[in-house]
Amino acid sequence: MILDFPGMEEQEVEHFKGGDGNVFVKMTFDGMNRIGIGRLPAGSSIGMHTHETNSEIFYVSSGKARVVYDGKEETVLPGQMHYCPKGHAHATYNDGPEDLVIFMVVPEQ
Repeated sequence: MILDFPGMEEQEVEHFKGGDGNVFVKMTFDGMNRIGIGRLPAGSSIGMHTHETNSEIFYVSSGKARVVYDGKEETVLPGQMHYCPKGHAHATYNDGPEDLVIFMVVPEQ
């Protein structure tokens, strides 16, 4: 199956999970897996949330992510991935001057 992200419409989400600013996503969901590309402009964030029924894996393709994961801060750079297992909490911040672009997979478990 091919997922054509360039052909998908980008959706704007205000204050995603209680975060600052807006997040832009191109995402598909088949009932079990969310797969998408997210873009966080400078100064925006995805608020703290716990993955109760799923996990999340995201790959940074550009920009720099500051992630608070289970109360600890980490920096995720282009070419690196962040993993938040089921039952754990995280928030993602774009403190940099450029857009943060991530490829994410969120499988229900």
